Amino acid sequence: MSPAALNATALNAIAPEVTFDLATSSVRELNAALHQASDGSNARLWRVLNPEGRHAIAAGVDAPISIEIEGNVGYYCAGMNQAASVIIRGNAGQGVAENMMSGFVHVCGDASQSAGATAHGGLLVIDGNASARCGISMKGVDIVVKGSVGHMSAFMGQSGALIVFGEAGEALGDSLYEAKLFVRGGVKSLGADCIEKELRDEHKALIAAKLEAAGIAPGSVDLSEFKRYGSARKLYNFHVDNADAY
Repeated sequence: MSPAALNATALNAIAPEVTFDLATSSVRELNAALHQASDGSNARLWRVLNPEGRHAIAAGVDAPISIEIEGNVGYYCAGMNQAASVIIRGNAGQGVAENMMSGFVHVCGDASQSAGATAHGGLLVIDGNASARCGISMKGVDIVVKGSVGHMSAFMGQSGALIVFGEAGEALGDSLYEAKLFVRGGVKSLGADCIEKELRDEHKALIAAKLEAAGIAPGSVDLSEFKRYGSARKLYNFHVDNADAY
C-alpha cells in the first residue's frame, strides 16, 4: 500500500522507518505525515525518494526525527525546521532551511540563494557552494559552507556564525549586526559596516566547535587560515557628533 493510501497517524505507527516516494505521492501528503510525527511516534527515520526538485519538502517539521531526501530539492526545503535532522543528497533550491529554529540540515551538494535566511537556530551544513545572500538576516543559526558563497552573504546578520571554507562574493556582511563571519578564502568586498577583525584563540575554539558539530574531524583544518569579520558597530548606534544628520 502506498503512503498516499494511508492517513498520517497510521503512517507514523507502522514502523521505525518509513519510505515515502514522491513519484506516487504528493509533497502535501508527505508534509502532513511529517507534521504528525511527535515524540511518541514509531517512525523516527523517513526516507524520501524521487524529490525531483519539488518545493517545500519537509517544511515546518517540529519533531526530533531524521529525514533523508534522495535527490535534488526545490525552494524552501526544511524551511521552519525545528528539532529534525534533514539530509539532502543533492542540490537545494532557494531558501533551504529558511527560518529554521533548531535541528540540523545538511545539503550534500550546492545551495541556491538565501540559504539559512532568517534562521534563529540550529546548524546548516552545505558541502558545495552557496549562492547569493547566504545567511541573510541570520538570527542565531550556524552555517558551515565547504565551498564558496555569493554576494551579500550575511546581509543584516544579527547573531550566529557563518563559516566559509572557500571565497565570498561582494558586500560580505553588509549592514551586519553581531553575527560572526569566518572566511578561509578571499573576499571580493566587504559591505557597509563590516570590517576584518583579529582572529584570536577564542575564535579558533569557536570555529573548531562548529566544525566538529558539522562532522568535520578536529585537526583536519588549519584554523589559522580563516579570517574573521564582524560589525564596526557604527550603523546601528547613535553618535552625538552626527546629531544634525538625524
